[in-house]
Amino acid sequence: MKKQEVTVNVSGTDDTRPIAMLVQTANRYDSSVYIDVQSKHVNAKSIMGMMSLALKNGEEVTIVTDGADEEEALKGVGEFLTSAT
Repeated sequence: MKKQEVTVNVSGTDDTRPIAMLVQTANRYDSSVYIDVQSKHVNAKSIMGMMSLALKNGEEVTIVTDGADEEEALKGVGEFLTSAT
Protein backbone atom coordinates (compact mmCIF):
# COMPACT_ATOMS: atom_id res chain seq x y z
CA MET A 1 0.00 0.00 0.00
CA LYS A 2 1.22 3.48 -0.93
CA LYS A 3 -0.01 6.87 0.27
CA GLN A 4 0.65 10.42 -0.85
CA GLU A 5 -0.75 13.74 0.30
CA VAL A 6 -1.43 16.27 -2.46
CA THR A 7 -3.07 19.66 -2.82
CA VAL A 8 -5.86 19.64 -5.41
CA ASN A 9 -5.20 21.94 -8.37
CA VAL A 10 -7.61 20.97 -11.15
CA SER A 11 -9.26 23.46 -13.48
CA GLY A 12 -13.05 23.33 -13.66
CA THR A 13 -13.67 21.69 -10.28
CA ASP A 14 -17.19 23.15 -10.28
CA ASP A 15 -18.42 20.83 -13.02
CA THR A 16 -18.45 17.05 -13.44
CA ARG A 17 -15.93 16.77 -16.29
CA PRO A 18 -12.80 16.79 -14.08
CA ILE A 19 -14.40 14.24 -11.77
CA ALA A 20 -15.18 11.95 -14.71
CA MET A 21 -11.61 12.35 -15.96
CA LEU A 22 -10.25 11.51 -12.50
CA VAL A 23 -12.37 8.34 -12.39
CA GLN A 24 -11.13 7.41 -15.89
CA THR A 25 -7.55 7.96 -14.76
CA ALA A 26 -8.03 5.76 -11.67
CA ASN A 27 -9.65 3.03 -13.76
CA ARG A 28 -6.54 2.70 -15.93
CA TYR A 29 -4.87 0.83 -13.07
CA ASP A 30 -5.47 -2.63 -11.66
CA SER A 31 -4.70 -1.41 -8.12
CA SER A 32 -7.36 -0.08 -5.77
CA VAL A 33 -7.30 3.70 -5.66
CA TYR A 34 -8.89 5.67 -2.83
CA ILE A 35 -9.04 9.36 -1.98
CA ASP A 36 -9.08 10.28 1.70
CA VAL A 37 -10.46 13.69 2.68
CA GLN A 38 -11.02 14.45 6.34
CA SER A 39 -12.90 11.37 7.62
CA LYS A 40 -14.04 10.15 4.17
CA HIS A 41 -12.39 7.22 2.36
CA VAL A 42 -13.78 7.10 -1.21
CA ASN A 43 -13.09 4.73 -4.10
CA ALA A 44 -11.59 6.90 -6.87
CA LYS A 45 -12.97 4.47 -9.46
CA SER A 46 -16.56 5.32 -8.45
CA ILE A 47 -18.10 8.34 -10.16
CA MET A 48 -20.79 8.66 -7.49
CA GLY A 49 -18.28 8.37 -4.68
CA MET A 50 -16.02 11.02 -6.19
CA MET A 51 -18.94 13.37 -6.82
CA SER A 52 -19.86 13.08 -3.14
CA LEU A 53 -16.46 14.54 -2.16
CA ALA A 54 -16.97 17.82 -4.07
CA LEU A 55 -13.22 18.44 -4.21
CA LYS A 56 -12.06 22.05 -4.36
CA ASN A 57 -8.78 23.57 -5.43
CA GLY A 58 -6.42 24.07 -2.52
CA GLU A 59 -7.91 21.15 -0.59
CA GLU A 60 -5.48 18.63 0.91
CA VAL A 61 -6.26 14.99 0.08
CA THR A 62 -4.48 11.69 0.53
CA ILE A 63 -4.26 9.24 -2.36
CA VAL A 64 -4.12 5.60 -1.25
CA THR A 65 -3.20 2.86 -3.73
CA ASP A 66 -2.85 -0.87 -3.20
CA GLY A 67 -2.02 -3.54 -5.75
CA ALA A 68 0.36 -4.70 -8.44
CA ASP A 69 0.72 -1.28 -10.10
CA GLU A 70 0.26 0.87 -6.99
CA GLU A 71 3.31 3.06 -7.73
CA GLU A 72 2.07 3.90 -11.23
CA ALA A 73 -1.47 4.49 -9.95
CA LEU A 74 -0.22 6.82 -7.22
CA LYS A 75 1.84 8.79 -9.71
CA GLY A 76 -0.91 8.99 -12.36
CA VAL A 77 -3.70 10.06 -10.02
CA GLY A 78 -1.37 12.44 -8.18
CA GLU A 79 -0.35 14.12 -11.42
CA PHE A 80 -3.97 14.49 -12.45
CA LEU A 81 -4.99 16.05 -9.15
CA THR A 82 -2.12 18.52 -9.06
CA SER A 83 -1.87 19.70 -12.65
CA ALA A 84 -4.51 22.21 -13.74
CA THR A 85 -5.41 21.33 -17.32
